[in-house]
Amino acid sequence: MLPNKKQFISNVWSHYDENSRPMPWRNAGPGGVFDPYKILVSELMLQQTQVERVIPKFNEFIASFPSLTALAAAPLEDVLRLWSGLGYNRRAKYLHDIAKSLQYIDFPQTISELTMQKGIGHNTAAAVLVYSYNIPIPFVETNVRTALLYHFNDDESMVNEKQFLSLAEQVLDTHNPREWYWALMDYGSHMKKSGVKNLSRAKIHKKQSPFEGSLRQIRGRVLKELVGGSIDKNNLAKLINDPRLELVLADLNKEDLIEFQSQGLYKIAE
Repeated sequence: MLPNKKQFISNVWSHYDENSRPMPWRNAGPGGVFDPYKILVSELMLQQTQVERVIPKFNEFIASFPSLTALAAAPLEDVLRLWSGLGYNRRAKYLHDIAKSLQYIDFPQTISELTMQKGIGHNTAAAVLVYSYNIPIPFVETNVRTALLYHFNDDESMVNEKQFLSLAEQVLDTHNPREWYWALMDYGSHMKKSGVKNLSRAKIHKKQSPFEGSLRQIRGRVLKELVGGSIDKNNLAKLINDPRLELVLADLNKEDLIEFQSQGLYKIAE
């Protein structure tokens, strides 16, 4: 039995009762059903991106692509255009590919099936299943790690993912895992905003590098320019005057985000 487990659970639920955060992907559809497609979109958008930035993008994305089939039928260029501003554009490519892979089959309901899709790891797969089907599966992310470290690991030691999953499993509400994780996410987010900074003790934690001047910034600029139409390399170099442009173009081409045409033009991949 974890020390102070009951108090921790009480703290999480009490905070949620008074401070639950409204989010569009937390709204059930007809008959109280949660659409796993919408949950998947939200989970990929939320990776390394704050809720406040995701909400308007999520609403716009779902309005344009309300289903897996709608997303699968859309050109990647349109998907990237709507994704612009969220960063980490390969997530949009993953989501587009997943939609094409799953559009004609029943949505997966197991970790093993979901993690077969590129871009979906254990924690993302578990989150999708918990929120879509209320299946009690432990998973962790930054807010969960913050809360668990603060309450159950006060000796300053490092904690690995296996230990986090064990802690998450021990406090999991198996009768109502969906709402428990909403509550736990909100509680961890509140702790972080209140000044709790303990994630450096999580072995998986990597401090995000500054965006300004980074390769991520150049990647975003290239895709933003190409969403407007094909451009040759010389004109791209005039628009983006950076010696790393060649490397970025090679990486984006390798990831199937852009294509190099015989006429010497770069374009968004089809």
